[in-house]
Amino acid sequence: QVQLVESGGGSVQPGGSLTLSCQYSGFTADHYGIGWFRQAPGKEREGVSCLSTADESTSYADSLKGRFSVSRDKIKNTVYLQMNGLTPEDTAVYYCAAGVQPTILFRICAFPLGAPLFAAWGQGTRVAVSS
Repeated sequence: QVQLVESGGGSVQPGGSLTLSCQYSGFTADHYGIGWFRQAPGKEREGVSCLSTADESTSYADSLKGRFSVSRDKIKNTVYLQMNGLTPEDTAVYYCAAGVQPTILFRICAFPLGAPLFAAWGQGTRVAVSS
């Protein structure tokens, strides 16, 4: 059973940075897409970034390119989301999710991320950006 646990959320001032962590376990398939999503108050959930374990390729929402960066530590079974230049619009609950990538050619991390493709979800970590 795939399990995901996020951590690293908190309060930060505009312009600040945070790094979120997503520790995963229970992976049994060859390849997964590990996505980050967020949901701001009163707004729909949106995809933030994604990493494919097949080739370590990454993808991002267009609006976040250059500010957010995703990476993985294979030894620690952890995916990180580095967020820089945070603004109040980044305030949200951030979730990591994992979905099986059945073949290397299957573009599970293509944007916009298809939430139904990610079967396992973490509990979320809250990020608040304010002065």
